[in-house]
Amino acid sequence: MSKITAAITAVGGYVPDYVLSNQELEKLVETTDEWITTRTGIKERRILKGEGKGTSELCVPVALEICKKRGISPEEIDLLIVATVTPDMVFPATANVVTDKIGAKNAFGFDIAAACSGFLFALDTGAKFIESGRYKKVMIIGADKMSSIIDYTDRATCIIFGDGAGGVLLEPNTDGYGVIDSILKSDGHGREFLNMKAGGSSKPATLETVAAREHYVFQEGKTVFKYAVANMSDAARGVMERNHLTADDITWLVPHQANLRIINATANAMGLPEDKIMINIQRYGNTTAGTIPLCLWDWESKLKKGDNLVLAAFGGGFTWGACFVKWAYDAKN
Repeated sequence: MSKITAAITAVGGYVPDYVLSNQELEKLVETTDEWITTRTGIKERRILKGEGKGTSELCVPVALEICKKRGISPEEIDLLIVATVTPDMVFPATANVVTDKIGAKNAFGFDIAAACSGFLFALDTGAKFIESGRYKKVMIIGADKMSSIIDYTDRATCIIFGDGAGGVLLEPNTDGYGVIDSILKSDGHGREFLNMKAGGSSKPATLETVAAREHYVFQEGKTVFKYAVANMSDAARGVMERNHLTADDITWLVPHQANLRIINATANAMGLPEDKIMINIQRYGNTTAGTIPLCLWDWESKLKKGDNLVLAAFGGGFTWGACFVKWAYDAKN
């Protein structure tokens, strides 16, 4: 029997309509369009507006688009994994909420919280369910409503993050396409440099934590930048070396969209030219778990069967990794 791999067979994405531009941020904090663009590469980001709208609202259109593209009913989905650090609520899992909203009555679901590396962690996890032979259709969605945990008086973070979601469908393949290999890492030492200080069981919400603005993202930028450059590069090179891939063999680098300088540093370490890098940070900012699948969504029409992709990310806490994916289909134009 041929080895079963988990092939990506459809891609979906969604970003909210509201555009938060650098010019609008100039009115909120002491910054300029030039300062933001030079240091991050970001020109605008999307924000989910509306009372009671959480991350599941970003996931639903992604899931429905994937089903429509693949020509399947939500009832055919076996498993839904949502990668997010901004769940609708502490429990139930956002994946459970999404399965209900789309009518995926035969699926079980759970969330993975690995910050900006969440989609990679979820993709590799979902691939293992496919490889087991027991699951035929596994949907992976990376989604975050970062505007819900961003302090728009903090210049260090409010210029970076936006809201958005992307996802893929995984199905069994015996021809060597799909998720071929992954290197995934985590180091809890990094929690002091990128975190949300309150709201968890060690520091539940109180009037004091709210007043101290401890329910927003905290980031020590210089330290995070240094670790991100080193670890994203190491993981990407590692997955190339382990699979005997050279820069010429790689069709696309699909990097987490945190900062244009981090993206370029990773590409340089891999020996890749700019025309092999998927970049959309200028339009969406950092959507955390949503960045990599949103890149696949934006570039789907350019992808060809057999293309070699390296997906790489670095996230808070710290988490990081890289996946080698052999693309399984030519997109329908």
